[in-house]
Amino acid sequence: MPHTIEKPEAQWREELDPEEFRIARLKGPERPFAGNYWNTWEKGAYHCRCCGAELFHSDAKFDAGCGHPCFHSVATAGNVEQIEDFSHASYRVEAACAHCGAHLGFVFDDGPLPNGLRYRINSASIRLIPEKKAG
Repeated sequence: MPHTIEKPEAQWREELDPEEFRIARLKGPERPFAGNYWNTWEKGAYHCRCCGAELFHSDAKFDAGCGHPCFHSVATAGNVEQIEDFSHASYRVEAACAHCGAHLGFVFDDGPLPNGLRYRINSASIRLIPEKKAG
């Protein structure tokens, strides 16, 4: 699927810090328990670090014990694409931003209800926009 946001690699390098670029653009791994959001429970929406698209909401977040932020569903249908990945001599399903192609993490079928999915997401690929507090 063609992405609506296309930028040259040099521009992504300017806009992201080196770790964000390595993970979100080069599909590098993020070490468990090392990212900013694996143990964050603040209410809000998680957006793509690269393009700002809304991807997940804190209401769908759960602790899978894997050291990465995990969600059972996406916030907005169509904003996260699932891509079959046969690299590294195995089969996985990559989660990517449907707008800019950023590597978000992987999707597994061992999550909780309602759909049994676990989106294991790299903290470096997302940013939390907290809910505004009333008052």
